Amino acid sequence: MKKRVAVVLLALLLSGCGTTGSSSSSKEGQSKMNLQDAADRADKILDETFTAIKPPVQWTHRYSMPGDCYVDRDRAVMTIISTERRGSFLGVLERHWKSKGYSLVATSQNGLVAHFKTQDGFQIEVLIGPNGQAHLSVTTPCVEKSEVAQPTSKPSGPDYSKQNLPAPNVKSTFWSSDAAL
Repeated sequence: MKKRVAVVLLALLLSGCGTTGSSSSSKEGQSKMNLQDAADRADKILDETFTAIKPPVQWTHRYSMPGDCYVDRDRAVMTIISTERRGSFLGVLERHWKSKGYSLVATSQNGLVAHFKTQDGFQIEVLIGPNGQAHLSVTTPCVEKSEVAQPTSKPSGPDYSKQNLPAPNVKSTFWSSDAAL
């Protein structure tokens, strides 16, 4: 839990939200985008990312959290990502994000967390937990305040967004395999 909080704080700091005097938190630095526009863009980033994962994985919405000037969107992968396939999973994401022009900001020493940034300031994070559950989240840049609707994308399996998230419980012949590549 402490690591997750630290990762979220890092994402917020990198996005410029919560810092005073930075151009991304000033009115001049804000785009014409509002919180709903930003949330829609975050959902599109996540939708495109999940489309790029082959073979596909099952995912569910985790949370949508609007702040004063940003939105976090998070999805959990319900497909078990085996220890042997975690590097491949991260490689698929990295290649996709780099093909979109997103830049790598940071990775963890164990290689199970990576942060990317889009050209327009959206922060993307992937985290793979010890039980093989991946979480993908997008934190928007600071934008104009507005109401924010829940995501409209349909999960590719059961929707756990309004209940406790279980451990990953979907087996994949590829992603869950313990055979070396």
